[in-house]
Amino acid sequence: MSGKKVTAEAIRAMKRSGEKIAALTAYDFPMTRLLDDAGIPLILVGDSLGMVVLGYPDTTRVTMEDMEHHVRAAARAAPKALLAADLPYHSYETAANAIKNARRLQTAGAEAVKAEGGREIIPQVKAIVGSGIPFIGHLGMLPQHVLEEGGYRVKGRKDAEHQALLADADALVEAGAFAIVLELVTAAVAGEVSQRIPIPTIGIGAGPDCDGQILVTPDLLGMLPWYSLKHVKPKLNAAEQMRTVVQEWKNGVEKRTDAIAHS
Repeated sequence: MSGKKVTAEAIRAMKRSGEKIAALTAYDFPMTRLLDDAGIPLILVGDSLGMVVLGYPDTTRVTMEDMEHHVRAAARAAPKALLAADLPYHSYETAANAIKNARRLQTAGAEAVKAEGGREIIPQVKAIVGSGIPFIGHLGMLPQHVLEEGGYRVKGRKDAEHQALLADADALVEAGAFAIVLELVTAAVAGEVSQRIPIPTIGIGAGPDCDGQILVTPDLLGMLPWYSLKHVKPKLNAAEQMRTVVQEWKNGVEKRTDAIAHS
């Protein structure tokens, strides 16, 4: 991407030009600034903050207030990247709620919003897009449904799931989404969806044939060693490096204290 401000239309145009989309999550000012400096064109303030920042077991406890707080922090970095934000659990059950809460995130600084689901949320998607807020879809494994589904599993292995994913993707395109995240979808089905629709697919654990990829940044950096994820191999062992630095500093403080005590 150039040094110009990235828009939803610019992300959509990346598919037409064959340029792969690299997207990552951020939840605060410094990470947003760092990702933007690295040239990431799409930054998502994800409801994954429930697990990686707030310590919840899943995303279902994240509130609108949580999302607004972290969107405001990220927006203060004034990134050239497009700054998107997740609509949290139970915040878009009706079209009226979807518009109201999408506007709250927009007021906090989000330039696009994302919500989980396909044909069942089309009225909400149309309402959001109709209000002038760019919308990103999310299909496949839906983290906000983890409790009712009894865990996380790859989607698209069964023919019914395969056909549902195709129909949902088509419906989101028709409703005005400018991109769709595909999470934990079989590589073959993700590739088929990517070839089928005119807007970018952004995969996470969905194989190499999507138009882009997104990861939770702390997973990429190895900041959460207590989680073991099959779809991401950390590129950095940040947790161990941080522990080492802190321990070295602590040892230095203790040695100075001992020296003073014995002087």
